Amino acid sequence: MQGTVLDGTNNFFTILCDDNIVRLCSLKGKVLKSDVRYYNALAPGDIVEVAQDALDSHKGQITSLVPRKNEFVRWNIKKRCPQLLAANLDFIILVTTSDEPPFRPRFIDRALMQAEAQNITPVVVCNKCDLPSYSNKDFQSRVKIWKDLGYTMLHVSAKTGEGLRAVAQLLENRTSAFVGQSGVGKSSLINALAGSETLRTGTLSQKYDRGAHTTTKGTLNKIIINNLISGKQDVRAAIIDTPGIRRFVLHDIAAEDVALYFREFSPIVGTCAFGMSCTHTNEDGCKILEAVHAGIITEERYESWQRIKNEIATQSWED
Repeated sequence: MQGTVLDGTNNFFTILCDDNIVRLCSLKGKVLKSDVRYYNALAPGDIVEVAQDALDSHKGQITSLVPRKNEFVRWNIKKRCPQLLAANLDFIILVTTSDEPPFRPRFIDRALMQAEAQNITPVVVCNKCDLPSYSNKDFQSRVKIWKDLGYTMLHVSAKTGEGLRAVAQLLENRTSAFVGQSGVGKSSLINALAGSETLRTGTLSQKYDRGAHTTTKGTLNKIIINNLISGKQDVRAAIIDTPGIRRFVLHDIAAEDVALYFREFSPIVGTCAFGMSCTHTNEDGCKILEAVHAGIITEERYESWQRIKNEIATQSWED
């Protein structure tokens, strides 16, 4: 039979099988063939073939992986290999805040790039819109830049419920992964959507003004969101809650290709006087620089492009 990976560690995975039984399944040997050596063999959202245990109907063994529609990956610095965060997605939900923890626009720029590279539709969800800092000029300016680039922007508060209906309507009958730095409220948002304390949530670390890691492994949660979708029954959403990430490092994107994954850069790349060899820093006839001077590309995004490109080239990633 087939099943969907809900979570797992150390070659043991919780699988929701086609017969609606959740089984603990082992993965033995090199069953899964891949050209890439991932930190983890499977991710929440993966579809696998399962053989039921002959002695225990709630156990089984994974025999193969059904080819993925897509996958969302980041580079794991400690293990020096790519890490699968989620698979077979309709959306990547990038959760950010204006404060608590501090706003990090380049985190979102990197994650948007990774989503673009892997052909997954990203959505930026700005949580904690009830905070006074939400009207901060710098925060609102960056949010407007992403909106003007065509990214879907949703403004919500898991605490007050503001904006949750729009999120629920987007996620209806879809599979999405919530990604963000620790403390932005991913688990709290999922609990608010479900109308229950489905997931463990935590408080911000006072010492470092960062979020505490309350989600230690990625988990796929199938929740009912009837309370937010009026006039419908049994409305469901499959949401993967990923562990909080303090530093999102890009995977399989070369420094010279960064511009290809910036929406406002990519149509211009290759049209400079020096073609694809242009560094977009000081050359005469550089169309990227002309676009910056004309205001078509904002200075904030140009600076972000420069920093991300340098990070990849030097392998020196900033928080």
